[in-house]
Amino acid sequence: MTALSVLDLAPIVEGSNAAESLHRALDLARHAEGWGFKRYWLAEHHNMDGVACSATAVLVGHVAGGTKSIRVGSGGVMLPNHAPLVIAEQFGTLATLYPGRIDLGLGRAPGTDQMTARALRQNLVRDEDAFPQDVVELQAYLGDAQPGQAVRAIPGMGTKVPIWLLGSSLYSAQLAAYLGLPFAFASHFAPDYLMQALDIYRSSYRPSADWPKPHAMVAVNVVAADTDDEAAVLFTSIQQRFLGMQRGVRGPLPRPIDPAAMEALWNPREKAGVQRMLVASAVGGPAAVRRQLQAIVDQTGANELIAAGAIHSHTARLHSYELLAEVGRQL
Repeated sequence: MTALSVLDLAPIVEGSNAAESLHRALDLARHAEGWGFKRYWLAEHHNMDGVACSATAVLVGHVAGGTKSIRVGSGGVMLPNHAPLVIAEQFGTLATLYPGRIDLGLGRAPGTDQMTARALRQNLVRDEDAFPQDVVELQAYLGDAQPGQAVRAIPGMGTKVPIWLLGSSLYSAQLAAYLGLPFAFASHFAPDYLMQALDIYRSSYRPSADWPKPHAMVAVNVVAADTDDEAAVLFTSIQQRFLGMQRGVRGPLPRPIDPAAMEALWNPREKAGVQRMLVASAVGGPAAVRRQLQAIVDQTGANELIAAGAIHSHTARLHSYELLAEVGRQL
């Protein structure tokens, strides 16, 4: 059976605010725990009106503190925005508070625009080019103390928080293979290099003590409802958001509309672009979602699927993940 997890960007929906978004994140996590999802990951983004997950470690603690057993982590922390020691202390503290439940997914993109990235990194001398060295440094801080080690993460040292590498290109796949780490591909918004990245990761994988075999997670969008038609309506919120991304327009998650009305919003080029970005999606009633997810598993050989589900209505979002949990037992 393919493991299923939840990827949450803590979306701020039209007509709501960040506070409500954060309360809903914890509510969804509690339900996801009860429905048997394996992990609940939160993704770092900055200076975006439509998401409330900028302080990722704080939000991980919020969710972990309000749940009991589900693994909680970052999907991911954008390492170039932070000193490795700071991340080791944050996630080492989380692992000390919630032992055996914390994951640390790392990305190398800024998770924001260039001006905001410069504001985040104004006291840092490194950038994305130092990502491999930063990952190794972070591993050392979370590992056992070494003789003569001058700089230590306290808490953090000895916690051995599981590190995952995340990416939407070939770079992190190669690095994850070289370091013997699990790898998650962000195909929920950038699917172009999915299969090539997985092939590189598996073919060049070097076994490690914690991960003797490659372990691949594939991110997908899932919008499930009682009927295909209802799901198609809910999915228009994501389509509108991705259309806005193509136009360089950010904002709260739009309300859903009649799918036919999308034709008046986008031109053929924009429609094709949105469809390409959202190709790794499963939308429909339970039977349709199961078929689509099974096809993705068959194509990718994924060990795990992690599902993003930005739906305007919190009630509909909860129901979507509840249906997904039922579908997951058949994968």
